[in-house]
Amino acid sequence: MRSVRIPVLLVTALTLLGGCSGAPDPTPATGPGALAHATGDAAASNEPTPRPTPVDVRALTPPELQNRWWSWAGSTPMERNPVADPDGRHCGEGQQEGIWLLAGTFGTTTTRHCTVPAGTPIVFPVINMYGKSSDCLVFMNDGRGSAVLDGKNLPLEELGATQIRPERVPGGPVSGDRDFNNSWACGLWVRLDGLTPGPHEIVVRGSSGSFSTGVDYWLAATEDPTAVSKAQTDRTGQPAV
Repeated sequence: MRSVRIPVLLVTALTLLGGCSGAPDPTPATGPGALAHATGDAAASNEPTPRPTPVDVRALTPPELQNRWWSWAGSTPMERNPVADPDGRHCGEGQQEGIWLLAGTFGTTTTRHCTVPAGTPIVFPVINMYGKSSDCLVFMNDGRGSAVLDGKNLPLEELGATQIRPERVPGGPVSGDRDFNNSWACGLWVRLDGLTPGPHEIVVRGSSGSFSTGVDYWLAATEDPTAVSKAQTDRTGQPAV
């Protein structure tokens, strides 16, 4: 959660001793010293918010990576769920600092427009599932897919059956009423170190058996954290830059 720094103006009071009562008579400080102090506080309040430290996505183990993604996808209700997202309006839902996650679909092909922080590592599945360990074996034997960034093929990483214990919304669109914890996850994954500022296209296609999924991602990578926050808040589905 972002913290908001509230500048505090410290006003020095001169205490004047008056008559027999000895009661203080506070008077606001004036002059160059007080002005310099106020200016310093104002300048400090305009300092840019430090960027979060990027997550080393290359160092994430298969359980860490898949737990992260399934917790993100499974802890959001249907009306804001990134997997059910029709156009990118929920791209920023539940994102954590230092990493950005992208989602596939529940079996359809769609186009999404998203504003993302430039330089922040990105992780997404080309195709994935959870269930029993034996389900993963069958799924991965027939799993196929591709991910293309700005016309260049990205390397896919095969993650076999991995036990996960993710967070979830009971009855949510990802887990339904099935047991989510202590299940097994697998899939074809992509890890990116981050995007340079500007527009980018990621085309994702995946299939296994009769199931297929696809997303055309139009990403506006920006170094302006305000633009990312706005895109996360307004959920218009349109890039802010």
